[in-house]
Amino acid sequence: MKEKLIKLLDNSYSPYSNFRVASIVVMKDGREFCGVNVENATYGASICAEISAILSAISAGYKRYDFKELYVMCDNDKIGMSCFNCRMIISELFEKDVKVIAMNPKGETIIHTVSELCPYPFSDEDLV
Repeated sequence: MKEKLIKLLDNSYSPYSNFRVASIVVMKDGREFCGVNVENATYGASICAEISAILSAISAGYKRYDFKELYVMCDNDKIGMSCFNCRMIISELFEKDVKVIAMNPKGETIIHTVSELCPYPFSDEDLV
């Protein structure tokens, strides 16, 4: 997965921050969907790599809880973690024991489950 993520970093559109991020989501049936961060001059319109990959899977017809694992790589030596906007979407669509694997181009990794990344999520249960 490391080599796929490194290659995918080249697809990032990050002319403002120069902070490239790539993500691959793996579905329970083994299919993979890729995503990269896509920036915009108005930063609020930018899209994170994780959300890009997740929305590609949803657009292809996958549903909540069809996700097996999520990989994310930032283009530096630091192992970057998903932002809280991404974590909200992950907690909505992924089961709590799904692994989120963050790595750097060297292959160093940090693995968390969704419940570890999002210990107190806001969910549909809060809307009642």
